[in-house]
Amino acid sequence: MQQEGPQEHDFTMTLYLRHYWKDERLAFPSTTNKSMTFDGRLVKKIWVPDVFFVHSKRSFIHDTTTENIMLRVFPDGHVLYSLRVTVTAACNMDFSRFPLDSQTCTLELESYAYTDEDLMLYWKSGDESLSTDDRISLSQFLIQKFHTTSRLAFYSSTGWYNRLYINFTLRRHIFFFLLQTYFPATLMVMLSWVSFWIDRRAVPARVSLGITTVLTMSTIITGVNASMPRVSYIKAVDIYLWVSFVFVFLSVLEYAAVNYLTTVRDGKDRKLREKARQQSAAQTLPCTCGMSHSRTMMMNGTYSEADANSLAGYTRGSIAPEESSEKQEHIVVGLSLDGEAAGTKKKGLRGFRIIQNTHAIDTYSRMIFPGAYTLFNLIYWCVYC
Repeated sequence: MQQEGPQEHDFTMTLYLRHYWKDERLAFPSTTNKSMTFDGRLVKKIWVPDVFFVHSKRSFIHDTTTENIMLRVFPDGHVLYSLRVTVTAACNMDFSRFPLDSQTCTLELESYAYTDEDLMLYWKSGDESLSTDDRISLSQFLIQKFHTTSRLAFYSSTGWYNRLYINFTLRRHIFFFLLQTYFPATLMVMLSWVSFWIDRRAVPARVSLGITTVLTMSTIITGVNASMPRVSYIKAVDIYLWVSFVFVFLSVLEYAAVNYLTTVRDGKDRKLREKARQQSAAQTLPCTCGMSHSRTMMMNGTYSEADANSLAGYTRGSIAPEESSEKQEHIVVGLSLDGEAAGTKKKGLRGFRIIQNTHAIDTYSRMIFPGAYTLFNLIYWCVYC
């Protein structure tokens, strides 16, 4: 037995079909022979049931090296008619859970000409009439069980006919699809998360990684659909692959958002630096007040060593009050403007820049993307397994 492939809704089975009936015209007296066996040449000269396979697409009797037909007649008129047949029959398969699906197929036998009033078909021993080879194995399916049934089939133009059914349940092997479909798709999604740990200014690295994962997912989806049946409904593997593709595509969109916000933030920082530079230039004033040696010092808290030495003698005690203005003492005012505050501002700006090296969106994405994909996998495998 074999299944033709996911593209075709059919299966092929090779079986030994054995018929039992009694024809008193073939009875013969014998004390020594328990039975007489003939080949296919005698079949054309006696009556045999006209059984055919309902919904069969192709069928044939094996003829190597001769026709595989055997006829055995017993002295009391009982007849055993056996032939080896290969038949390809239709099977209405439901692929909505593919490849985590189980299929139930049926092989149907019926008399072509004789109605139930002329010929009664039934299984000789019920389910025990089916005997299977334990060594039978399929590449994609595991045969779970066989069972037999029989019913009447009605045709409006000819009447009622006995119909026999061979029902068998097949469960698809999942390991092949895990290796060829699920694991590669999962690895591509995980690979797309690597971009969250790459510096946001490394544009070539993150863009190339995102495009590579998107194209790889597209290739996987195309390859899977090429070997799948063309059905109008969504399959389980389609849900997994397209959700994985959405996660990969969202990682690319995430970097687009990060890059855009980074560009906007850099533009604002550039404008702030230019504005601060202009304000600093406007606040540059001379720092002497009537000193004998006129010097110019910047009001940013920095001055040369010579300036510091020249002011070393000026202390709070040496500053003359307003009443002793006639001494013509010269004092120094406004040597610097909040030098400590300026230093603190520079340190805060450096810390702000360090924090902004890792964008907040990347930080959140490192947790949201793996968490959401893990939740999706839990729901998916709980529903379909």
